[in-house]
Amino acid sequence: MKLLAIYLTAAIAEIGGCFSFWAWLRLDRSPLWLIPGMASLALFAWLLTLSEANAAGRAYAIYGGVYIASSLIWLWAVEHVRPDRWDLIGASICLIGASIIFAAPR
Repeated sequence: MKLLAIYLTAAIAEIGGCFSFWAWLRLDRSPLWLIPGMASLALFAWLLTLSEANAAGRAYAIYGGVYIASSLIWLWAVEHVRPDRWDLIGASICLIGASIIFAAPR
């Protein structure tokens, strides 16, 4: 449960940080959006170091599934674009893959 909380918090931090750059460059928002965005991206990187995975690449691979699912939640909740069935099927496949990587006996 702790690992899931770390990955979900990391996803929020990464998506929020990346969105600040998106808002600045694509939505013509103030460059001041970059200040919390960079702090958010630093928080994201730190959070991934808290993963219990035995290698960075494995932590990133597990996180990838969580990130994809979280991105679709962001799409719906923040951008008000409802994910379609293909988005949901793709995210499900990614979460299954991340679960296999996480649960594999080592």
